[in-house]
Amino acid sequence: MTLKQIIIKAKQAVNNHQIGTHISSLKSNGYDFVELREYIDGEDIKQINWTISAKMQKPYIKVFHDSKKLNIVVASMLDEGVLFGTKNTKKNTIANIVAILGFSAIKQCDLFSHHIFTNTKQHFTKPTTSINNLKNIIDSILKFKNINQKSDYLNMEKILFKEIKQKSMIFLIGDFFNEIDLKLLCIKHQVICIIVRDIYEENPTKIDNIHLLNKANNINQYTNINQQSIKTYHKQLKLNDDNLIKQFHKYNIKYTKIYTNEEPILKLMKLF
Repeated sequence: MTLKQIIIKAKQAVNNHQIGTHISSLKSNGYDFVELREYIDGEDIKQINWTISAKMQKPYIKVFHDSKKLNIVVASMLDEGVLFGTKNTKKNTIANIVAILGFSAIKQCDLFSHHIFTNTKQHFTKPTTSINNLKNIIDSILKFKNINQKSDYLNMEKILFKEIKQKSMIFLIGDFFNEIDLKLLCIKHQVICIIVRDIYEENPTKIDNIHLLNKANNINQYTNINQQSIKTYHKQLKLNDDNLIKQFHKYNIKYTKIYTNEEPILKLMKLF
């Protein structure tokens, strides 16, 4: 999919579905009560509601909507795995998601910035409200060289925590096949995770004599996917995803999963 196609599609999706009116849900110490949740180590103890905490026998805080304009930060994990896709690549799907989030933020005059990560930070676009800058962001995703790039979600979290000073709504986008710990980011920011995967990654089938081409060195090789390897893979994937969802629930992180054969706008509408 070309840059022009992605931009046009995202703009139509935002205008038709009015997603721009749903994105501003950053929580803070404002005036509109949102929810009651457990206190996270490291947060300001002044936020603890002692009356409720005494009843629950655990420290709890009240969370409120922020009435100010938002600082929207999107971090895309673009390791070599995002080149995979049976009908559409994960990379193209991520570009579509970023375009929709960008148009939604700009429509509300919120600041929108974007990071590209692998095992370290690769690219950063400063906060903007410009459509032209959003086009540059999408172009940087499409042109990014993914070959031989590895992911490190733990390092991404550390870098974002260190660099983002203003309270923000942070979207993390990737396939989340690696270890991650979002405790630090959730202390100060509202974190939303968007898992992007191809349906085949979660439901591989038995295949004999697969021809693979390693684009890094142009070496051809043949392999098989048998029932035993599928069983082992499913076990590891379940362990990874169970730990991931457990962390989302622990830190009250909103999340959704978007497959490469789906329209991102539909899942994003449900998310907000």
